[in-house]
Amino acid sequence: MHKPVVLIAEELSPATVDALGAGFEIRYCAGADRDELLAALPGADAVLVRSATRMDAEAIAAGDRLKVIGRAGVGLDNVDVTAASRAGVMVVNAATSNIVSAAELTVGLLLSVARNIPQADAALRGGQWQRSRFTGVELADKTLGIIGLGRIGSLVARRMAAFGMRLLAHDPYVPAASAERTGVHVVGLDELLENSDFLTVHLPRTPETTGLIGFDALQRVKPGVRLVNAARGGIVDEAELYAALKEGRVAAAGIDVFATEPCTSSPLFELDNVVVTPHLGAGTAEAQERAGVSVARSVRQALSGRFVPEAVNVRLGEVDAELDPWLALTERLGTLFTATAGRLPSRLRVTAHGEITRHDLTALRLSAVKGVLGPVVEGGVTYVNASLHAEERGLETELVAGPGSAEHRSLVRIEGILPSGEPVAVCGTLTGHRSGARLVEIGGHTVDVPLSGSLGFFLAPDTPDLLTRVGQTLADAGARVESLSLSRPADGTGPALVALALGAPLGSAVLDDAALRVDAARAWSLEAAG
Repeated sequence: MHKPVVLIAEELSPATVDALGAGFEIRYCAGADRDELLAALPGADAVLVRSATRMDAEAIAAGDRLKVIGRAGVGLDNVDVTAASRAGVMVVNAATSNIVSAAELTVGLLLSVARNIPQADAALRGGQWQRSRFTGVELADKTLGIIGLGRIGSLVARRMAAFGMRLLAHDPYVPAASAERTGVHVVGLDELLENSDFLTVHLPRTPETTGLIGFDALQRVKPGVRLVNAARGGIVDEAELYAALKEGRVAAAGIDVFATEPCTSSPLFELDNVVVTPHLGAGTAEAQERAGVSVARSVRQALSGRFVPEAVNVRLGEVDAELDPWLALTERLGTLFTATAGRLPSRLRVTAHGEITRHDLTALRLSAVKGVLGPVVEGGVTYVNASLHAEERGLETELVAGPGSAEHRSLVRIEGILPSGEPVAVCGTLTGHRSGARLVEIGGHTVDVPLSGSLGFFLAPDTPDLLTRVGQTLADAGARVESLSLSRPADGTGPALVALALGAPLGSAVLDDAALRVDAARAWSLEAAG
């Protein structure tokens, strides 16, 4: 049996491999070596990288079996997410792994630029006792301007409040009322620049934020401001910052990130009032371990075909853990729908009934589409490209919440209209303390068989010996029937349906022979699934 191959392209915490668990073939390569990376990617189902490995369109194309790229960190500058999405490759990162480490480094840089700690250390080690030269300023009763009040910015705000600082923030995506409850006053960027004694930057690098703190912004700052950037290089214009430091408009700066990295030479390095570090925001043992473990778990989910809420190119928001088995059920129903219909519908409706309707069901529609299209799309369908494949095939999908069911706590129903106008529907539920998937309706027939393993279906005349003839045929062929369900038409007319759960896939020859012996109008099967 093929084990999924996970390629680890950079040094990661040993806990990363432990988090992957058994069942994977682990390979290693030096991802920063382009030739070695491209040679190692063919045959890999997943690749784990940090910041030195460039997963661009060429590398993604080289991964002929690639299903997921895991970035053990926050930034995705080295991953072409657009190219990955086109190829149906999921991209996951560890979005929250380093937030505490990054916030703490910011606090360290704020203290360093306020009290000249690194400069005083270097001077004393050089034999100079210069107390007056390194006189600093207190943080208490000063105003801290936070540009970007996301996870890291919020952590910095909480920590600096303990120093007795007044807190301003600029973030157009954060409700002012929410920020005020944490003691942060949200203002416009100009007001923040003009009133802050200290500035910290906590933004992603985008076309809109690149150069945000440049000539214009640095002309508006409060004279003598101290600036810290431990977010992304390029947000602060380094040339303009150098000029502002030389002129004294900016009293000091703490810089952890640079527009081009690695950076070992910069005019900023010449200035005594600048503290620099080599992109240490995530540089703690705890952050590295969290990043590796987080990404490993996401990769494990992705390779098992499950929905991964953390995927950056599947934007569906948080998915409740209680909904996870329903996603697998719905995908399986979608695959059965296609096997039953024999073709794609022009329209597809996914209806949820009962208790599950209290959840956000957006991902349920995607699971259904993934299942329906999986058997007919060459190269497979993922959560990443399911909507794209549906659009290309003109498949309109609808998700609705239906009424409760008298017989089941929750149900999922997939129904579609074929181009001929014929309706097809399948319906399933989860039962028992282990949430076992069961098929309860197919093509208008009520059944009850496990919706797992291999399934076989016969639509045949309703004769007294129908089950006997089907069973004898399968027994003669050595097929193992684990459970079966017979559904007779309620009005006594029309064909009956025999649904069987099997211990192994039913070969086409056996299926055809059984269909012939029971005079079935139609027979079909579904291959094994978990």
